[in-house]
Amino acid sequence: MTQHAETVELLKELHLNGVLLPLDEIISDAEKSSASYSSFLFEILKAELEMRSSRKLKRSLSAAHFPSVKTFSDYKIGNVTGFSKIDLASIKDLRWLDNHENLLFFGPPGLGKTHLAIATGMLAIESGYNVSFERISNLLKLLKNAEIQRTAGFRIKRILKSDLVIIDEIGYTPIERREANLFFNLISELYENASVIITSNKGFDEWAEMMGDEVMTTAMLDRLLHHARIFNLDGKSFRINTKEK
Repeated sequence: MTQHAETVELLKELHLNGVLLPLDEIISDAEKSSASYSSFLFEILKAELEMRSSRKLKRSLSAAHFPSVKTFSDYKIGNVTGFSKIDLASIKDLRWLDNHENLLFFGPPGLGKTHLAIATGMLAIESGYNVSFERISNLLKLLKNAEIQRTAGFRIKRILKSDLVIIDEIGYTPIERREANLFFNLISELYENASVIITSNKGFDEWAEMMGDEVMTTAMLDRLLHHARIFNLDGKSFRINTKEK
């Protein structure tokens, strides 16, 4: 076995798989440039770290459960009121996430509330934060089944350990009293331990009726609003605009 082949086997045994693919190129570049040993070692370690970072990013994106890929560059900010370029810059800064602040997006369908939530979540993951995304309808199912289904229980545990929890489409489907209680308990556990992003087509004044308990709803909103940035979006639906064009 050649020394090169032995090197490849050693890399495999040490689980340095990120070096395997670019190894020949790294060696060739080092020989051409008469690179120092330290420079060569640096390139080897950098290749391994880049591969591990890429894999971690893919795992985190998969674990977040985003329904689709959305970025800020795809969002047409001038088409709606209630959300400005200054707001966008402050969200992208992510200091609110370190401070466990919440982002609440309200407005009618088609204005990009979910788009903004996903784009924010993806940016947070790229910056090293743990993120979980769930539509409210699925989240309520998970909460109800957490004690009897292992997969649901594991998912709720991951949500509770997340730095950012995105809860989408509150207000589109009815919420039963038991579901509302479970949701309140979740928000209480996340309070000041994680940031929450919520998208909803219903204003605060409609939440008590939706949840079926005014006292509990008031307590929930108190927790959500204590450290929150609120965005009331308005304008013409992006989907309607696209159809008309």
